[in-house]
Amino acid sequence: MALWPKSVRSHVKTGHDREIIAAYPFRSAAPTSLWASLIDGASQNLAFAGYTNYFLWQQHPRLGARLKAKADAGVRIRFLIGDPESDVTRKREEVEGVPLTVSTRIKITLDALGKMGETRGIEARFSDQHIALSVFQFDDQMLVTPHIASLLGDESPMLHLRRLEDDGLYDRFAGHVTALWEDGRPVPL
Repeated sequence: MALWPKSVRSHVKTGHDREIIAAYPFRSAAPTSLWASLIDGASQNLAFAGYTNYFLWQQHPRLGARLKAKADAGVRIRFLIGDPESDVTRKREEVEGVPLTVSTRIKITLDALGKMGETRGIEARFSDQHIALSVFQFDDQMLVTPHIASLLGDESPMLHLRRLEDDGLYDRFAGHVTALWEDGRPVPL
């Protein structure tokens, strides 16, 4: 005898996809309140591994002060961003062909981090290996955006994941961020 009736069993996730909380056809379709609750709710680890991360500063008032307070409370905060002077960045600018260039968007993040000053617990590194995939970690949850061809990040789909098992989707993307971080070049803050 089955624990759940057949009509319920067909709606209960049982495989690796159960780590997927939600899927959005566009990153911009996820409510700003989701991002805010994930940022504000994190108590151990925040990682922003988006190539530019500039939209965070635009959409979240007082983000710098919020992140400094988190770092002061012991949260480890990492930014992995593209190098605004790299060939990878220049090539991406050609593909996108928009006035708000990739290097300018990176410089917005660098400026915002610089205004925060040196803060224990907040680090940044350059990497050009994540140009097509953004991963944002908030303790045991994350938002992942695989970038589609010539589309901007906010036009690409996004998954909201939570960690439920070893070597599941969350761990696979977290391992990707860790590898990029270890190979990254420090950004002086």
